[in-house]
Amino acid sequence: MRAFIPAPPEGLSAFHLGPLTIHMYALCILTGIFFAVWFTTRRWVERGGDPDVVGSVAFWAVPFGIVGGRIYHLITSPDAYFGEGGNPVDALKIWNGGLGIWGAVALGAVGAWIGCRRYNVSFVTFMDAAAPGVLIAQAIGRLGNYFNQELFGGPTEVPWALVVDPRFRPSGFEQFETFHPTFLYELLWNLAGAALIVWLDKRFDLRGGRVFWLYVMVYTAGRLWIEMVRIDDAHTFWGIRVNVFVSIVVLAMAIMIFFWLRARQRSLADVPRGELAASRVADGGDPSADPDGGDPPVTDADSAAEGGVKE
Repeated sequence: MRAFIPAPPEGLSAFHLGPLTIHMYALCILTGIFFAVWFTTRRWVERGGDPDVVGSVAFWAVPFGIVGGRIYHLITSPDAYFGEGGNPVDALKIWNGGLGIWGAVALGAVGAWIGCRRYNVSFVTFMDAAAPGVLIAQAIGRLGNYFNQELFGGPTEVPWALVVDPRFRPSGFEQFETFHPTFLYELLWNLAGAALIVWLDKRFDLRGGRVFWLYVMVYTAGRLWIEMVRIDDAHTFWGIRVNVFVSIVVLAMAIMIFFWLRARQRSLADVPRGELAASRVADGGDPSADPDGGDPPVTDADSAAEGGVKE
């Protein structure tokens, strides 16, 4: 008998708890956020930071990220909501799926920047601490796609193929029963990527934003090939899904920024600290600015009082 991943049981995508309706997609997103905050707190404390700061910054980053993810989804897939036969009210129903990671990261970073400014901590250092946790959150969030039976790949009969109920099969694929479980591919890729980032960070002492841009590189490299496996409705350009182009552009940008930061930090490391500070004063800059490219480091007293850290 051929092995396969069964479709989720009927009614499991949502269940009732008294007067409340609990959607598994939303529960997966919330679980991912919890693990991201927990893991970021561990890395933040390792850098000498106040653990309470992570939750405070997340208070800003998470809502911004959810809104950004939904906006990106609506921009790139508007027909189901604003096209012929669409229902604009469904644009508010995020529990049915539809959070674009590009918008979530972009606007979530804005929220994190606001939170870091309010609590007087380095935004760059915080993003480096948070990057692997964000990737873990994305992995857990992909389980929600399984319960919603969405965002799967083309038909296949590999042993790990995913059974999809007939009502969820796209037009033109009704005769197929099993499909590529792209949610599982991305889940495993993200978890492996998070482990790789943590190892590389410990091995090479990455800092000054390089951990964050490494995260962008790892995620987009995986999303690039996974996107080409998926068959869900999406806008295309030259016959290629728009998100494939987005992955290529963002991946190239991340690679360039990562190596630019690496070269910049090496060049700054070769300049004596006194000369570096003097040059910044001459240029009208702050002599205490972080040579790794982050925000100005705080003093030890400030660090104790505000939870700030410096690398």
